[in-house]
Amino acid sequence: MSALIDTQTIMPMVEAPPLVIMTDSAANVIRNLLQEKNIPDYALRVFVSGGGCSGMQYGMQFEKEARAGDTIVEPVEGVKVLIDAQSAYYLTGATVDYVDSLMGGGFRIDNPQAVSSCGCGHSFRAEGSSSAGGGGGGC
Repeated sequence: MSALIDTQTIMPMVEAPPLVIMTDSAANVIRNLLQEKNIPDYALRVFVSGGGCSGMQYGMQFEKEARAGDTIVEPVEGVKVLIDAQSAYYLTGATVDYVDSLMGGGFRIDNPQAVSSCGCGHSFRAEGSSSAGGGGGGC
């Protein structure tokens, strides 16, 4: 006699980490920038490219429309975020934050995929990637 097995009972669905998390601080700055630039319907593109002192670097820019192959994350704290497929691989679970300190303010990405970062926090090295940019010296 065979019994039917409910695989969801045995192996419940594991929720994937969010593609990108945005802090309230970062979202507030981005919404203000969109208003100041008079482009309130634009999205924020977050991407990774080669370069930087640790081999890969983060980038952000405003764009009106998504490109073919983009993942559209909407809304993240009220801000629509666009991420291309290659960048999504490196950014899964990353947190976009805005830090304002005595030394000045700026965006910071806390990335669980990074195995090392440079001092400025704008570039990183991921598991299995080469350090093409010179390996974490000054920025």
